[in-house]
Amino acid sequence: MAEGLSAMARTGRHAAHVTAATAAGFYPALHLLDRPVAGIYALFTPIAFGILSPLPGAGRERAATVLRAVPAAAVLVVLGTVLAVGTWPAVAGMLAVGFALAFGSACGPRIAGASPGLQLFYILACFPPYEPGTLPQRLVGLAVGGAFLALAEAVLFPDAPEPPYRTRIADALDLAARAASGVVRGEGPDPGTAARLGAAGRELRLSRLPAGARPTGAGRTDRALAQAGAATRRLLDQLALLAGHAPAPGDTASAELLRGIAASCAETAAALRRGRRRRAGRVLAGPQLLEELVADFLKSRAGAPAPRAVLVRRSTVLTAAVSAVTVRTAASLALGGRERLYGLPREQFWYAAEGPARLTAVRIRGNLTRRSVVFQNALRTALGLALARLVAGSLDLSHGFWVLLAVLTLGRTTAGATWSAVRAAAAGTLAGAFAAGLLIVGAGGSSAVYAALLVPMMLVAFTLGPLGGPAWGQGLFTLVVATAFAQIAPVTWRLAEARLVDVLTGSAIGLLCGLLAWPAGARAEIRYAMSGLLRAAAPLVRATATAVTEGAGSGKGGAGENGTVRSGAGRSTAADGSPSPGVRLTLHRLRIAEAAYAQYRTEPAPDAAEAARDWLAVLDHGSRTLVGAYWLPRTDGMPGLPPEVRRWAREAAEEMAAATVRAAGFPSDGVRVRPAPLPPEVAERVPAPLLAPLTDVEVWLRALARDLEAGSPPEPGDQPARYTTASHSSASADLA
Repeated sequence: MAEGLSAMARTGRHAAHVTAATAAGFYPALHLLDRPVAGIYALFTPIAFGILSPLPGAGRERAATVLRAVPAAAVLVVLGTVLAVGTWPAVAGMLAVGFALAFGSACGPRIAGASPGLQLFYILACFPPYEPGTLPQRLVGLAVGGAFLALAEAVLFPDAPEPPYRTRIADALDLAARAASGVVRGEGPDPGTAARLGAAGRELRLSRLPAGARPTGAGRTDRALAQAGAATRRLLDQLALLAGHAPAPGDTASAELLRGIAASCAETAAALRRGRRRRAGRVLAGPQLLEELVADFLKSRAGAPAPRAVLVRRSTVLTAAVSAVTVRTAASLALGGRERLYGLPREQFWYAAEGPARLTAVRIRGNLTRRSVVFQNALRTALGLALARLVAGSLDLSHGFWVLLAVLTLGRTTAGATWSAVRAAAAGTLAGAFAAGLLIVGAGGSSAVYAALLVPMMLVAFTLGPLGGPAWGQGLFTLVVATAFAQIAPVTWRLAEARLVDVLTGSAIGLLCGLLAWPAGARAEIRYAMSGLLRAAAPLVRATATAVTEGAGSGKGGAGENGTVRSGAGRSTAADGSPSPGVRLTLHRLRIAEAAYAQYRTEPAPDAAEAARDWLAVLDHGSRTLVGAYWLPRTDGMPGLPPEVRRWAREAAEEMAAATVRAAGFPSDGVRVRPAPLPPEVAERVPAPLLAPLTDVEVWLRALARDLEAGSPPEPGDQPARYTTASHSSASADLA
């Protein structure tokens, strides 16, 4: 109940912003200055940016977005005005503009939010009559409407700002610091702490954030924040496992590293809350100590032999430290630091030295594939709008831009969802057209009546429309446009008829495009995307295990000075320091799969068979494979390693890779794999300095196996597998 009232209050405040901005621009332009063209653009600019576009952020953030979008809207108005010379030029322009704006959503939430509103400016301008002489009025109306909306968003009933994502990361890191300190004190198994850590990790999922607050942009700051959040989730998972088991007595090396983890988490949290930027160098200077502690820890593990249970615990502590270093580095990059990445795998932070143009180009190029749901949605939108412009121009429909507006507002990513929206919109428009006809017949040509009704009509429509769905939205908006256009020129009840015909025409076009172009949405693509991710990850599993045991001496892989593999089959970086082809392919497939999963979560619930499959675990598997490729190969090989141990590593990795390939086919009975553990009698003959890295590989392979099983449908009578290991959770798990 309270949540519903809060949503209504928030929507009401937003409706007040749009109504005030519209009235402030529309009434003076029309009634005082007698500039109807300027009035139309002053009317639709707040509607475009305030209602049609779900701009992210609170009041001042939305105001800034509007002001930045106005110049782009002006360019589109100019382009549409020029191309309105004929139907075919306007259609060609609509195809290009529609695709570019919809595809631009891949570059971040602000562009995605403003895209529908920007589409409207080209739509308005590209319709007859062809009157380039009215361009100054159009641009003035646009500027006035945008300025009033920005002012209203900033000062009129401003919304409380949402806590930034970095604050959520900081809260989670504070909890991680306390948990790490508790493990050092040897407080014993603490299920309560483990549960709190798990809950904090879930709060970092991007689905728990408003769309505009998600760090999904192409720029370095958003990439770094997303990586920091993902690494924080991994850290919380690892600390939850440590908190759930009794400590190992006398393990001073692990205790010292855990203290470093706690100190690093506390300092990183403080820096994220400050949010300060530095002109150069590190934002976080102190946690360099953690990297030194990791190096000392690796040396200490190469000393006297330890029981297998202690080795497994130390491996878990080491993975927690790796996550903490990743969080600190990514947080520093997000806050404007210039990390030199000493001792870190540079390919994990490949974006650190890249400029905004390069990062945007990488994002765009990565989605220029027909398997990208971003590409599919952009092409579907562009074709639908272009077809609607052709139909409206060919049939010379009155107020034909309403046809395109219907396509823009009612299109969904699946044919079923589009049909549902179209049915509701048709019913709402019919009711609204009937009410508008009665209003026009009753009020006649009295402009004062329409002027008096417009403000309350907009306030009601912009409040109830978003809350009530397509039926309420289309019905009430029909009353708004009828009331507004009745002030611009004399109208009859046929205006309501034209509105109904145009909306139904646009609905039919949108439904046709939904049926012909990827009608199943992400549900059809997610299987292909996840299969491609698994097939790309399988060779990387083999290569990573080989790189750990063979190193450079085998010609199959070697380690660079920063601890990353640099040559051969097991490499994670190429000779020039860039990611290897295998890593690049897996990264690309992971990003495509993440986008498909993100859209999949927004679509109607799938059938029971699909709902039983944990796609998130498949993303976990791909991300965990990459993290292992970055961090596990730390030596130039293992000279003196017994042949049977090399054979074990090779066979265990091959078993996991083969299971990954099997899982890519999504067999109905799922995939159950148990990588063979290092036999105790064989482990006894392994030199002490080499046993710890082998344990890291063993723990990593077990974690990968759990991910595969969790991503398989549960067997009859079984509960779906869930993540239970502390190695690494997925960067893409934030989309859950």
